[in-house]
Amino acid sequence: MTARILLVRHGQTAWSVDGRHTGHTDVPLLDEGRADAKALGARLHRAPWDGLHGAQVRTSPLSRAKETCELAGFGDRASDWDALKEWDYGDAEGRTGEQMAEARGGEWVLWRDGVRGGETFAQLSARADEVVAWAREAEGDAVLFAHGHILRSVAARWLGQDVRFASRIRLAPASLSELGWAHGEPVLARWNDTGHLEH
Repeated sequence: MTARILLVRHGQTAWSVDGRHTGHTDVPLLDEGRADAKALGARLHRAPWDGLHGAQVRTSPLSRAKETCELAGFGDRASDWDALKEWDYGDAEGRTGEQMAEARGGEWVLWRDGVRGGETFAQLSARADEVVAWAREAEGDAVLFAHGHILRSVAARWLGQDVRFASRIRLAPASLSELGWAHGEPVLARWNDTGHLEH
């Protein structure tokens, strides 16, 4: 059983600043995002994590997650994993919620209405389940570098909730979260922690 599963959302990009849905488009980190990734890495190399020696490290293959992983000091032991790619947003890719609402006739909520031409809720949930199954079988600690919505989906499924529960647990860029156990039950041990960015 995994001791700790740390979830790291990538640093800030131009599209995340604008509120644009960024799925498989390979948008690079901003300088601010790079600085935040380094601050996160410095935190993970101090107590209580102490560099997480021996931890299994997986990253989305998209550059914003991979660069965050590298800048945080984990790139040399990370493996790319397609299961950690962001949600395929289909017709919402590159568009804001307001733009999508206008295109859909005045109302649209991602976690309620989903997308067209991209991944369904069932497909997103199946990918999250793949990550959860791996995490529960991994030995020792695990660190996952990925994206806001897929990490929120993983957390929802870790808790045994429908993937749409992810709408209630937001994640900031370069945040740190932890999935764990309490009395044999899966829990959110830490969520959306950005203490390393308060400078």
